[in-house]
This record gives sequence, C-alpha cells and structure tokens, in this order.
Amino acid sequence: MKSYIKRIASLLSTLSLVSLLALQVEAEDKASAYQKGGSSIADIVERSSNFSTLVAAARAAGLAKMLDSDGPFTLFAPTDVAFSKLPEGTLEELLLPENKKKLKELLTHHMLKGQVMSDDVSSGDVKTVSGEDATIEVGETGVTIDGARVIATDVLASNGVIHVIDKVMLPEE
Repeated sequence: MKSYIKRIASLLSTLSLVSLLALQVEAEDKASAYQKGGSSIADIVERSSNFSTLVAAARAAGLAKMLDSDGPFTLFAPTDVAFSKLPEGTLEELLLPENKKKLKELLTHHMLKGQVMSDDVSSGDVKTVSGEDATIEVGETGVTIDGARVIATDVLASNGVIHVIDKVMLPEE
C-alpha cells in the first residue's frame, strides 16, 4: 500500500513539474508582452494552479498588492507541493491573523529587490526583501537558495521575474 501511495505522489509531483515547465514555456513565448505592461508577478501566480497556497499566504500577509506593484522583484516561488512539505500544522499556524508579521517575514524572505535572471545568478549570499540573507549555491546539479532547489527559471512578469522552487525557505529565527 505504501509503495502505491509513493507512486501516486511521484506521479503527482511529475505532473506538477510538467505544468510548471509549461508555464515557463508560455512565459518565455510571451516574455516581450509581459515586459510591455502585461501580467504582474501577482497575475502569473494567481493564474497558475501550482501556487494557490502562495497566493492565499500572500493575501493573508497583506503582500498581494506588493506582488502587483511596479517592482521590479525577483520571487522564488514555492509551489503548493513545497508548502505541503512543511511540518504538519505549520502553514495553518502561519495563516492565523496573530501571525501575520511572521508570515510576511517568511514570504518576503522569498523575494529580492530587482530583477535577477538565471544567467545572472552566482553562488553567495543575497539580501532578501525581509532584510535577511539567503544563500545561493550554483553547482553541477543546479541552483539552490537556502536549500530549496530551483526547478523552473525566468518566468518574466511586467514587474520582475519568478523562479520556481521545490521547498519553502525558512528564514533563521
């Protein structure tokens, strides 16, 4: 039974990755339109079925307008699958109104000021919008930021760029 569940989870993960890659291809095809006043970061994540948890969290933290503002920003966007990997109860606790500040810090830890394309990424520390540093590592197997693997890059928006990650980055306490 466990192997059956693991196979289903693996299949769902593969399907999510395929749809993320389709989103990236669509974004690349429409990149010039986005840069000419098209879809914002907020618009793109809201249209994708892979980021409903991120959208709900951004709304709860009061960040929806920021993701729709002029920017530019670089968003390392965790998928719904990434949020599901958090310890049980963590997301529910973060979404409570009394934890709005902590949720905002968590989400802004996934953002950089300015538009950083994948070709411009190098290993080292970067300052996030939260004010905390995040560590980027570029290696033979790909790019990680604070241990989250980048699984899709350069989804262009009118106010920046989105890189999709497989894990929620937890800032240091």
